[in-house]
Formats: sequence, C-alpha cells, structure tokens
Amino acid sequence: MTHADAPDGLADILEPGLSVVFCGINPGLRAAASGQHFAGRGNRFWRTLHLAGFTREQLSPEDGPFLLEYGYGLTTAVARPTARAEQLSREEIKAAGAEFERKIARYAPRYIAFLGKMAVAELIGKRDVGWGLQSVTFGGARIWVLPNPSGLNRAFSQDALVSAYRELRLAVVPERSASIR
Repeated sequence: MTHADAPDGLADILEPGLSVVFCGINPGLRAAASGQHFAGRGNRFWRTLHLAGFTREQLSPEDGPFLLEYGYGLTTAVARPTARAEQLSREEIKAAGAEFERKIARYAPRYIAFLGKMAVAELIGKRDVGWGLQSVTFGGARIWVLPNPSGLNRAFSQDALVSAYRELRLAVVPERSASIR
C-alpha cells in the first residue's frame, strides 16, 4: 500500500500488477478524515463491489487494504478532499492528470475503473464518454467507466450499479467468481 499521495488526502491502496484499480474522482471529506476510501454514510461502493462478485464477503471501508488480496486497488484522480466532486474545477482535474497517469503507468494495472465520467473526460480530453470499456488507454491500462457509487448519485439504483460493475468483473475474471489470487 502506498501512502505517498496522501498528505491531506487519502492514501492509495496499490501494488504493481493489479487486475483493476478503482478510481474515485477525489476523496470525500469523511473518507479523508477517516483515512478510508468510500467511507461516507450513503456510499454504496463496498456493497456494490460485493454484490457484483468482486469479493466473497462485503468489505467495509476499514477493510480496504484487503482488496489487494483479490487483485484490486483504490486511488483517486485528484488528492484534494471536497464535500462534492463538483467542487473541483476542470482545470484542477487536468492539472493532476500527468502525475496521475505516471502513477498508473508505474503500478501497471490491467484496468483502471473510473467511478463516474467527470475525471476521465478531463483526463483523456473527450467530452462524450460512454459507460463501460473505452477505446483509449490511460497510463497503459485499459479504461472502464462505471457509475459513481456515491449516495448523491440518484441516477443509478443499487441494482443498476451492481449490473454495471458486474460487467467489468466478468471482463476481468470471466471464468471464476471473486476468487483470491
């Protein structure tokens, strides 16, 4: 696990060669204060990950480092915590891009799963980003775009989130379900 990018933000949970690195836009205030990814009360990340088959049991924010045992990691595109991702400017996301891309290249995951379209659109310079697998790479990793699991994202029900995340899980691990490597 790396803590290099977390002076006032949130430590990455990364190691080289992961299958998927899940990438939030930036830490929420509660996540940054607790030091745990997706720690907000209404965040559906951990439940969605389990129901989509990425983990055998539902992990909690405190269990984040255990994702490495499954071959998955966590990071954010921008280190600065905010109450809402909309508080980040497009310029701030773009400014973080080069360093963030170098980090992804250094850890070399197979996929980077952006949770929401906002950051990836700025980072790859493409306004019309669809859901799912993208035709471009980022830092050498294949890009997959998933709905943001924040409780503030009311456009996606829990079932819709699970369906979208399951598509990625089946692309990454089609022959087995949530097995530890």
